[in-house]
Amino acid sequence: MEEFELIAKTFMGLEPVLAQELTQLGANNVQIGRRVVSFTGNKELMYRANFQLHTAIRILKPIAEFKAKSAEDMYAEVKKIDWSKYILKGKTFSVDSVVYSEEFKNSRFVTYKVKDAIVDQFRERTGERPNISVSNPDVRLNIHIADDKATLSLDSSGESLHRRGYRQESVEAPLNEVLAAGMILMTGWKGETDFIDPMCGSGTLLIEAALIARNISPGVFRKGFAFEKWPDFDREMFDMIYNDDSGEREFNHHIYGYDSDMKAVNTARKNVMAAGLSKNITVDCRDFKEFTQPAEKSILVTNPPYGERISTQNLLGTYRMIGERLKHQFKDNDAWILSYREECFREIGLKPSIKIPVYNGSLECEFRRYQLFDGKMNDFRRDGGIIKTNEEKREMAAKHRFKKNREFKNRIDMNEENEEGDIRSFTFRSLERKPFRSKPKFSGYQKDDKRWSDRKESFGRGNKRFNDKRTNMRKRNNRRFDDESDFTEEID
Repeated sequence: MEEFELIAKTFMGLEPVLAQELTQLGANNVQIGRRVVSFTGNKELMYRANFQLHTAIRILKPIAEFKAKSAEDMYAEVKKIDWSKYILKGKTFSVDSVVYSEEFKNSRFVTYKVKDAIVDQFRERTGERPNISVSNPDVRLNIHIADDKATLSLDSSGESLHRRGYRQESVEAPLNEVLAAGMILMTGWKGETDFIDPMCGSGTLLIEAALIARNISPGVFRKGFAFEKWPDFDREMFDMIYNDDSGEREFNHHIYGYDSDMKAVNTARKNVMAAGLSKNITVDCRDFKEFTQPAEKSILVTNPPYGERISTQNLLGTYRMIGERLKHQFKDNDAWILSYREECFREIGLKPSIKIPVYNGSLECEFRRYQLFDGKMNDFRRDGGIIKTNEEKREMAAKHRFKKNREFKNRIDMNEENEEGDIRSFTFRSLERKPFRSKPKFSGYQKDDKRWSDRKESFGRGNKRFNDKRTNMRKRNNRRFDDESDFTEEID
């Protein structure tokens, strides 16, 4: 079967995890870039990448690369492509643009020029033009411009792969599913112990942990992928991939989620039930202040509030409480915490053994590991305890490239009126866009489908609108952060 180049997009900091996933999937020529991983594979691998990868946002299939020093150059190069091979008569298409160029400063302008070149070619050859469909096109195109280098690709994913389809309801500022999966994979956990998230919100970390522990493909919940509308779509091949559960495994431990907000607990329970994972996950209402030593060996992974979109009455006090609970009630286990601000980490009062920089939205965060043990560190080491392996030391050294221009300590201003650390005493200068959320829609499925037999009958999906003022701020700073092209820069 023919092999071709493919590009998997992800978030900053997750590239090594995605590269490892691709290698395990059987991809060839895997190369890590900035927010992307390039690789080669055949049609089956492309289908599997969309269906099975936990840390990819979308999978692109490049069809042309060219130099574009002006709008006329780009129009001419796009028009050279034989578009009848990709867009059949009566089919619709859309174009998404990601632009980092002094010549092309407006991504919408690039979108229009690509669209015009395609439409004009059809008019000249057939006398008819294909229609544009932004919401549900038959063919999705992606053009990426870095300086004068343009890469035009077919988008094989369609809706961003982080939208799994199991989320029935949501809470404020839910954790992105791809980021949640990446965090869990970075810990190295694959179901060997119990898993705990004491501040679980809508349950994203819990569900992603269960999918990893049982080796369930995250694409099983989705309604569809863009490649299913391509002219060369192989239905039999995809059905084989979709219905193959031979790689799934038993999970002999348990996943526990807690939250102090009963509304969040009920939301998490609905999402867990929708994913068909109730036997693996238990969610209860409990404040972290009441956390006690688990009976079984466990790993704790959590994403506490850090003041950007979720407030708390005493932010720094919350982190002091986290440190106190871990120190006294989580001995002989590992805890992993994602947070945004050095002030918060400092209040935990424990020394991390690993710090991994990663983005949560547009926020440059850190994911830190805390190893909890009785007594002093010297005694722990003398008894054979390992704080950091040689491989982890090498990885940590490599990751520091990410931190050269770190803004951890200058992103916030303290207000002297409130020294207790109340969330209202901080002024944040993030460029992050804050979406308006509407109630998720629901979609049905066939109950007699082999892969859906134990799943709930509907799955939710989010809906976002964005603030124009913040968009303009980002444009002035020559940056782009949006849902489907988050953190995509040069594809080398």
